[in-house]
Amino acid sequence: MKKLLCCLLIIFVWLNVSFSQNPNSKTHQMGETFASFMKLSHQQLFDTAKFFFEKNSIDTALICYNIINNAPESSDSIHKLLSIKSLSMTGLCYFKICDFSNAYKYLTDALILSEKFNIESELYKIYNNLGNIYFTFAEDDKGMKYLNKSLSHSNDSAHYFVVINNIAAIERENGNMDSALIYHEKTLKFGYQTNSKHLSMFLSNTASTYKKMGEIDSAIYYLRSAINEAKKINEIQTLVESYSDLGITYYEMNQLDSALFFLNLSNLTAITEKQYINVMTENYMIMSKIEEAKGNKGNALEYLKKYFNLNDSIYNNNILSDINQIERQYEVSKTNKQIEELIFEQKIKERTIYYQKIIGMIAIGVLLLVIFVLFVIILQRKKLVKAYKILVDKNVEIIQFQQKVPISETFQQELLHRIVTLMESNPIIFNVNFTIDELSKLVQSNKYYVSQVINTHSNHNFRSFINHYRIRKAQQLFSEPDAVKYSIEYVANRVGFKSRNAFHDAFKEITGVSPSFYVKSIHAKKNI
Repeated sequence: MKKLLCCLLIIFVWLNVSFSQNPNSKTHQMGETFASFMKLSHQQLFDTAKFFFEKNSIDTALICYNIINNAPESSDSIHKLLSIKSLSMTGLCYFKICDFSNAYKYLTDALILSEKFNIESELYKIYNNLGNIYFTFAEDDKGMKYLNKSLSHSNDSAHYFVVINNIAAIERENGNMDSALIYHEKTLKFGYQTNSKHLSMFLSNTASTYKKMGEIDSAIYYLRSAINEAKKINEIQTLVESYSDLGITYYEMNQLDSALFFLNLSNLTAITEKQYINVMTENYMIMSKIEEAKGNKGNALEYLKKYFNLNDSIYNNNILSDINQIERQYEVSKTNKQIEELIFEQKIKERTIYYQKIIGMIAIGVLLLVIFVLFVIILQRKKLVKAYKILVDKNVEIIQFQQKVPISETFQQELLHRIVTLMESNPIIFNVNFTIDELSKLVQSNKYYVSQVINTHSNHNFRSFINHYRIRKAQQLFSEPDAVKYSIEYVANRVGFKSRNAFHDAFKEITGVSPSFYVKSIHAKKNI
């Protein structure tokens, strides 16, 4: 019955894939195409699945893999190995489309089959992918446990460095930057020497470490290198992720136009939302913030809606709970197997009772599974309703703000006076984390009125407005008698800029010249 349901599911998926690509094709033609898959040998199916997987046609690859997975068990050693490989690749396919529960299930099935047939050749891949699933959910200890197992079973140098690359990411997230850089150095050396297809992934991961260390220029350099390498071999996943990381980096540098460009490029490069949903979810949130900062409320809201629509489908506690449950079932199954063997050896006559217990456990398991599915459906519905309520509240807030009565000219002048007075006298504005919310509290108003007054009377947004005061302070520091002891980085940080690049751009925009040119000119005048 289970195999029949699986076959029906495969047919349904294939028909949907074919129809989406060619709506005018006939149903019997779809059936003939599926029938042609069924005529292939398992090795041909596996090779076909691999071809579609490498072309990012995950749904079609899954059809081929599932035909192999649901085939009757064989005593042939080649067929056994192919079955393990197929289960492992099925898990990787689901990992690619962020269906982590199914990914973990099929990888565990592959692990069980490897242990059953005592075949170890695929264990290093299985353990690596299991580790990646736990790392995705920030379960670093479990992730490291599986990655170390992968290394111990590794028989391929390329895979060894892929695992090293994953370990570097875990070290980075745990704050062990020196250790992470050592691993990065090994992977990059191997990648360049062998012209590895994984080089773009190694470069992208290295960029993430430098970014976390605050070395933004290095991070951007490695991200651009990763993009160039990925383009050479059309590595879509690395392109999507690297464009996203580059966009987020520019957003953090307050270069909004550049950030929006690369985030859009990331989404356009993603072939389907299904496969890159995790990256696109983060992209939509950042794009919403950018559009809001630029004053495009409509665009910001649209991106926010897309974010909420995708967010609940990945990285939630229910999925992690499913994975942990499968892991517990796997450990329990190993223990039960040992007990079963002892019972079989000692009391052969108790077979009938034993099988009755198994049937009872299966019935209970099915009942528990039905209850669990209903529970998950109820939880998902509650989360959906909650997300809709948040969207409604956001819409109401925007409408209420748009309907506010414009403030009087007298009040604007008074508020402007308080703002200017504070900007002229209070050194808090040179705090790197000073925001319009803090300014609003200090002038005893709200950020909407403060923003309106600044925009009306200075023709600048808050960030540009405050930058004028910060750059003026920087000019004063550069003109002091002992200014020669100040580096540009020191002055930039002292007047409230997070990076030298942001300070350079703002200084040049306001004064017309770069900070270094300005400093040289000041020093030259003093010498004269």
